[in-house]
Amino acid sequence: MDAQFRRYWRLLTTYLKPQRGRVLLLTILLFINIGLQLVNPQIIRGVIDATQAGSALPLLLTAAGLFIVLSVVQRIIAFVSTYMASNIGWTATNALRADMTLHSLQLDMPFHKTHTPGELIERIDDDVTAQANFFSQFTINVAGNGLLILGLLVLLWREDWRIGIGFVLYTVLVFFALRTIQGIAVRRWTAQREVTADYYGFLEEHITGTEDIRANGAVPYVTQRLFTLMRRMLETTVGAQLVSNLTVFSINALYAIGYTFGLALGAWLYSQHQISIGTAYLLVFYIGMLAQPLEIIREQVKDLQEATASIERVEALLNIEPQIQDGPGAALSRGSLAVAFQAVSFSYDQETPILQDISFQLQPGQVLGLLGRTGSGKTTLARLLFRLYDPTEGTINLDGVDIRQLTLTALREHVGMVTQDVQLFHASIRDNLTFFKQSISDAQIEQVLRELDLWRWVEAQPQGLDTYVAAGGKSLSAGEGQLLAFARVFLKDPGLVVLDEASSRLDPATEHRLEQAVDRLLQQRTGIVIAHRLQTVQRADVIMLLEEGRVVEYGPRAALASDPHSRFYSLLQTGLENPATDSQESDVVAQNMKEVL
Repeated sequence: MDAQFRRYWRLLTTYLKPQRGRVLLLTILLFINIGLQLVNPQIIRGVIDATQAGSALPLLLTAAGLFIVLSVVQRIIAFVSTYMASNIGWTATNALRADMTLHSLQLDMPFHKTHTPGELIERIDDDVTAQANFFSQFTINVAGNGLLILGLLVLLWREDWRIGIGFVLYTVLVFFALRTIQGIAVRRWTAQREVTADYYGFLEEHITGTEDIRANGAVPYVTQRLFTLMRRMLETTVGAQLVSNLTVFSINALYAIGYTFGLALGAWLYSQHQISIGTAYLLVFYIGMLAQPLEIIREQVKDLQEATASIERVEALLNIEPQIQDGPGAALSRGSLAVAFQAVSFSYDQETPILQDISFQLQPGQVLGLLGRTGSGKTTLARLLFRLYDPTEGTINLDGVDIRQLTLTALREHVGMVTQDVQLFHASIRDNLTFFKQSISDAQIEQVLRELDLWRWVEAQPQGLDTYVAAGGKSLSAGEGQLLAFARVFLKDPGLVVLDEASSRLDPATEHRLEQAVDRLLQQRTGIVIAHRLQTVQRADVIMLLEEGRVVEYGPRAALASDPHSRFYSLLQTGLENPATDSQESDVVAQNMKEVL
């Protein structure tokens, strides 16, 4: 319980501290609201007893007017308090969402390989939304109504110690029941949140792959899996709701017993002439007032049962530390970079080697053509350059500096990459090109797009650079999306450029448009060109062939191309001397690689 309290307190202080002024004002309003709720019944008692004593009408009217004014003020303060609490809660949870999103983006690639986007969306959105009430209504309702109950017990004790003792015991019994049921319910709600995360992850994954699912006749299988997940979600939700509903039953039963006891005791004391009729009314009124705060606290405890499960999942995510951390901050100069791999080995699972003892050097301005069959480790090698992963063994240097000595931001500013899978966002063309950097001017963008012969396409859009692109680039052709990806690298102006099958999705006409742009991109820069098609590495200075993660051939392209004994020479003879179409050439080269490698 202490650990849970520390967890709640840590979250509250972290995300409510920036709003401490509003929280202080809310606290003041809370105390005023409680005071007014306790004072008003005292006025009613006075009116009743004064009426019994035959007091003058003006005095009674004054008391009644005061009661009405205080009641109106109390309701206004309650309304303002509720609004402020909701605003504070959503401001806090929005800050928590932002922190979780940033944290998730900084986690390592192995984490994202094992957690689907749908699961992360459910954690960042639904789990945090479940805590909106915790940050606002929970604080004001539990703290406020707890103080209200305390005030009622003090006043009841002041009127008659026997009533005070009875309802102190009653209140302790109620809170004991709440605490017991909460411990059971939290486990149920945690399981429910986990199943919900699996459900959203399943939906995201299979809705994205709708085309392949339908084309391959997998709809029945997917539907069956969906029904299984929905069944699990139903069972866990019903179980969690059932335990939470025990809270409702327990509180209602205890309240009925307590109210009956209070009415009987008040009637007996009045019949014994130990209290006035006004005091008897006051006792019954205060006992009745216990119902509302206990009911509110009951609802808050039920919400807390859900929020606790969400808090545990949120903290579990925030406590995951990325293995790849910023280096001390070594500096790299602008311009083309020297690249050196020194005995680099890598494995995704620490068992199956993907790269084994890779060593090579590129001088500034040189271009490496990287060839190999699918699964030979070409893309993995590029990922290591960006520190999406770190080598299991060996070092990677840029201009003689171990990349682990650089900050991740500095490293990725100096290395640019274009792949065959272009990620575009639901944002303007400008933001898709600049990755939302305000420092890049429209003039710079226009210059780059003119070099890529893409500016006329932008001018033809309804709002130019302000035209929105559909998420995933579905409103663009593959060629247009690829051209935008090239423009991004131009704007980034890195010293090392990696092209990973960058033109494999383009038609010949669009690919031709890129040739001159790629030549200009590689001027004054070091380049690594990863390709299946040999034509794309004709601009390379050095060729490296990979097989099962090992270097099987490395050397100057011209020398290898003229050496009849080299594997690259054999690939050229098969892949480029035949006047085949691009598709035929790709098939021939792929088959030839299997034979030669």
